[in-house]
Amino acid sequence: MTRTLLQNLHAIKGIDAVADAFAGTVSSDVVRADNYESILFVVHKGVGTTGTSTITVEACDDVVPTTTAAVPFFYRTVTSGDVPSALTKATTSGFTTTAGSSQLYLVEVRVGDLASTGYNFVRLKATEVVDAAVLGGILILAGNPRNAQPIPATAIS
Repeated sequence: MTRTLLQNLHAIKGIDAVADAFAGTVSSDVVRADNYESILFVVHKGVGTTGTSTITVEACDDVVPTTTAAVPFFYRTVTSGDVPSALTKATTSGFTTTAGSSQLYLVEVRVGDLASTGYNFVRLKATEVVDAAVLGGILILAGNPRNAQPIPATAIS
């Protein structure tokens, strides 16, 4: 039997939606990645016409995290309806979001890319560039589990 999309994804709240979600420097929850092929961070900017942030992804040694290392990742944007941008490979320096409302940023890290760090945990980090309130949040989707279960084990501890 073919697995459903719901069986291939584990949804985790990274940052609950809030009025000034990306003020200063914020990070999503740290998730354990080694049971999955990839981790997708969905950054949703709802309302906020001028605020921007630099997005990076960090491999973490534990859930605290005690030690982090920036890693390369892939991303695409959806800034008009459901039309995505081209898939782009980001370096460890990340990329800066565009000013505007009603935007999605899809940020994927392949778990195999964490191997060089020796770390099994990962998080998304947003560092504010233009200080202006942005209503938004981050959803994390862990994809293609190595050991599929009817109800996935927690990925945040």
